[in-house]
Amino acid sequence: MNKTKSSNQVQRRFIGKFALKQCFFAAKTLLFTIVLLSHGTTRVNAAPEALRSDIRIRNIINTISVSPSVRIVKDPRNNTLYYLKENGEIYRLNLVSSTSTLVYNSSNHNVSKTQGIAIGPNGTIYLVGNADLVNNQTKAIIVKGVINSVTGQRTWSVLAKSAGYPKSKTAYDHRFNGVIVSLDGNFIYVNSGSRTDHGEVQSVDGLYPNTREVGLTACILRLPTSGRNLFLANNRATLKTAGYIFAEGIRNTFDMAFAPNGDLFGTENGPDRDMSEELNWLRLGGNYGFPWRIGGTDNPQQFPNYNPANDRLLDRRFNAVQKGYYRNDPTFPVRPAGNLIEPIPNLGPDADSYRDPLDGRVKDASVLGQSFSTFTAHRSPLGLVFDTQGVMSPEFNRDGFVLGWTPGDATGETIAGPFKDPGQDLLHLKLTKIGTTNYRLNATRIVKGFSNPVDAEIIGNKIYVLEYGGNQGIWEISIPTN
Repeated sequence: MNKTKSSNQVQRRFIGKFALKQCFFAAKTLLFTIVLLSHGTTRVNAAPEALRSDIRIRNIINTISVSPSVRIVKDPRNNTLYYLKENGEIYRLNLVSSTSTLVYNSSNHNVSKTQGIAIGPNGTIYLVGNADLVNNQTKAIIVKGVINSVTGQRTWSVLAKSAGYPKSKTAYDHRFNGVIVSLDGNFIYVNSGSRTDHGEVQSVDGLYPNTREVGLTACILRLPTSGRNLFLANNRATLKTAGYIFAEGIRNTFDMAFAPNGDLFGTENGPDRDMSEELNWLRLGGNYGFPWRIGGTDNPQQFPNYNPANDRLLDRRFNAVQKGYYRNDPTFPVRPAGNLIEPIPNLGPDADSYRDPLDGRVKDASVLGQSFSTFTAHRSPLGLVFDTQGVMSPEFNRDGFVLGWTPGDATGETIAGPFKDPGQDLLHLKLTKIGTTNYRLNATRIVKGFSNPVDAEIIGNKIYVLEYGGNQGIWEISIPTN
């Protein structure tokens, strides 16, 4: 998922906005998308603070180890929580004793670099990972662990593998990561992030000439959970013919969640240019605009008269700007025909700061009476959850919640994080459906002070937040009930 409020930030990026200092560039090769796509991590141990007197917080456990914690998930059959490490270790969490137990690792499922985990209604675990290949290529590996109803043992098998496809050898190799199971348990939705910051050519020093996105990148796939050894070709037409493409024009939807009404939503992390981050209502066959529309605005590099020297939304503190990836680009692909789906507008009061492209000043959209699509640039929204059980008090009932990964500056723009937006928090999202076309939302901060919160899970009125920074704590956030 960008920004830092601490001088101690580590630049392990996750999404594509990462670099403040050249000495941290080596971290860009880390698998974890958050490290790749944006925002620096903080060394400081967190002390989250509720911004309302009726919200309670307690630390369940600290999970710091050699391998970072990247996901937290529940078994819907019994609400048992598990957390996933980047190296494939899966731990079961005991909320009563505040302890955890290693239950599976790569010797069980044969995936050693993992970014996504989900558990279906029947208890099957779905695990998403990636493997490096020769010639700077990668491939996705998706496995499932099915429980034998008689023995109680879990049998692991390959659900799908992709063809090899070229990485970009930059901070923007997001690869396969987020996964969610359909409500009926028949499909999984898997995000495959972009290999570019904003659709620019990334040829890997000429190894892959004129290569931008490829067939397997910048999309969400829908795969049958009954699948076994499915092959995902690096060809968009082939994937569509097989019925595997669910949505296109996705830069990096690292998190997805179903709302109480069954609609599927996904967070979207933006590029190094000061373009807002998105929340999208995801629908079959939709194109969400990347790389032509990002954060509700046009990517200027698609236009023949683009001059980056006059672009007020380019900040030299970001890697793609430093590397000259924003440039006049006469061969930029033509925008596809048809409608591109716009992000959900945010009416404030929080997470809605933007830089005015005309005067370069940072402004607050809701203060000016403007809607905004959707979150402050470089915020990296993650850990999306909903009160699907409807147990929370009327103010929060059946609403959404999302984390902000990146440290920011609450009052200005002194660091390369979300400007006039502190980040590293939990937002309450009040969503309102607008006919059959889209939603709008109001975003309000309710907890602050996490250390790079990376994922969340919800059980009843309690939201469990997993941190990537600090001690990689798991925090229980208790929201008022009915």
